[in-house]
Amino acid sequence: MPKPKAKTNDSKLPRWNLNDLYSGPKSQALKDDLAWAAMEAKKFRRAFEGTLKGMDGAGLAKAIQRYERLAERIGKIISYGQLLHATNLSDHAVSAFYQTLQEQVTDISTDTLFFTLELNRLSDAVLKRQLKHPKAARYAPWIRDCRVFRPHQLTDEAEKLLHEKSLTSHNAWIRLFGETMADLRFPVKTGSRVKEMTLADTLNLLSDKRGDVRKKGALALSKGLESNIRTLTLITNTLAKDKEIEDQWRRYPSPMSYRNLANQVEDEVVDALVDAVKGNYANLSHRYYKLKAKWFGVRKLNTWDRNAPLLEDSDRRFSWDQARDTVLGAYGSFAPEMATITKQFFDKRWIDAPPSPGKDSGAFSHSTVPSVHPYVMMNFHGKARDVMTLAHELGHGVHQVLSARQGALMSDTPLTLAETASVFGEMLTFQAMLKAETKPARRRILLAGKVEDMMNTVVRQIAFHQFEERVHGERPQGELSAQRLGEIWMEVQRESLGPAFRFDDEYSPFWAYIPHFLHAPFYVYAYAFGDCLVNSLYDVFQNGHPGFEAKYFDMLKAGGTLRHKQLLAPFGLDASDPAFWNRGLGVVSRFIDELEDAL
Repeated sequence: MPKPKAKTNDSKLPRWNLNDLYSGPKSQALKDDLAWAAMEAKKFRRAFEGTLKGMDGAGLAKAIQRYERLAERIGKIISYGQLLHATNLSDHAVSAFYQTLQEQVTDISTDTLFFTLELNRLSDAVLKRQLKHPKAARYAPWIRDCRVFRPHQLTDEAEKLLHEKSLTSHNAWIRLFGETMADLRFPVKTGSRVKEMTLADTLNLLSDKRGDVRKKGALALSKGLESNIRTLTLITNTLAKDKEIEDQWRRYPSPMSYRNLANQVEDEVVDALVDAVKGNYANLSHRYYKLKAKWFGVRKLNTWDRNAPLLEDSDRRFSWDQARDTVLGAYGSFAPEMATITKQFFDKRWIDAPPSPGKDSGAFSHSTVPSVHPYVMMNFHGKARDVMTLAHELGHGVHQVLSARQGALMSDTPLTLAETASVFGEMLTFQAMLKAETKPARRRILLAGKVEDMMNTVVRQIAFHQFEERVHGERPQGELSAQRLGEIWMEVQRESLGPAFRFDDEYSPFWAYIPHFLHAPFYVYAYAFGDCLVNSLYDVFQNGHPGFEAKYFDMLKAGGTLRHKQLLAPFGLDASDPAFWNRGLGVVSRFIDELEDAL
């Protein structure tokens, strides 16, 4: 395990090379692909609209194959726009390019919209006959997932209207949020001068070793959000109302129904997860943060101390090379193939790591399309937490590379399972770092850092889920004020974090910077789902489950073809069993036990 060195040199951090998609916004290849897709979409519509019911299995397979080729090309086009925009949110030319690209792709996909609608109208008997053909049967998992939404499908005209208006309705508000947050600068006083900081850099201050720096960052964040709270409140209310209207038209029984269907997970499974986590608040977060307050020698922690490193932490930094070697070593120890796949991300510039003005403040791995490869984006500050983030996103990347063989229609996994490989990659990296650490004090620091990451992934995300449930539950009665949104936020934070914290008013607007509430309502429980699932899975691995590695790779290679019950069955796990979630949470509890025993 490499020893950390001095502060990261941003000039050495990799910027991704998007040439595997297109060489630039004006590239001829991009223009050619747009022209081909527009022409092919019209040909596709002329060839297949109104014909699916009378097809044999071979004919249906041919139609789906053409649809998949078109989806692949469209996916490549829009992926390029998304990735270019993610690192240039404040560049008006790039924003205009991305918006135009979205409009062009929406126009193209309008011609193919009929296909899934018509597929869903096929009777079970007709479809059963067609799927007897082996080439059609290959697409049975994709057809299954399309038909889940049959009861909520509107008329073709209504579906077309919603599709075409998406860019000027919810997508426009999401764009406004993203560009607003990218343009925000938070004034933080450092010494005798005030530095205007981006959201990513301001959030990074909240994990600084120095308490006064954390406080300055938190207060600057609060003040900056408050100065834009009217706009952020309007965006939140508008998107919640937009969702309510569409949910009513589609006859979804609850605001979360669409997400559960898209995640291919039953309502009762999500309810079991949420109940298990909430039932363990006292045993996990309340217990851990009480312990942390004792370490800090205070009765109450401030909210800006939530991610504070321990007092004896040397605030050490990892260079990019050290972070790379740490992750590759951990992955390679588990399975050489995993390290071989991951190494490509570094060698071929599939990663964008430096923090920069106008760049998205988060981290992600974008799968793009099976014919290309994923790209990873993060903001690397050289902290141990950033090494974990790198491991997390590269776990996604490995998953996306392995599942690409399923093709454009079946390579994507639902959000709940998409977090499996990423969290497992984190766990492998953490365990490698922990194993290499011989000093008890350093081991405690690593262990506490992992517990805090688990708190953020499990407890915090379920608290986010509660916030969403309450906001979407109250929105039908009228628009929620910024004050009311702040009240809901504070209530769920008090419940989840517990009595070890002092909750000042400055914390109340922090709901306003969370992008998941807007980009993908009810996405957040997928993080807790994935973390608890992986904890149970890793527990199976540690206990020497026979053939674990091969079964794990088979799970990743399956992409979206199998549901969670089928994927977990080879490991003897069942997410519908409440004991499954308690097993995963037990891993976190044992980490806290070890920290308590070290006192």
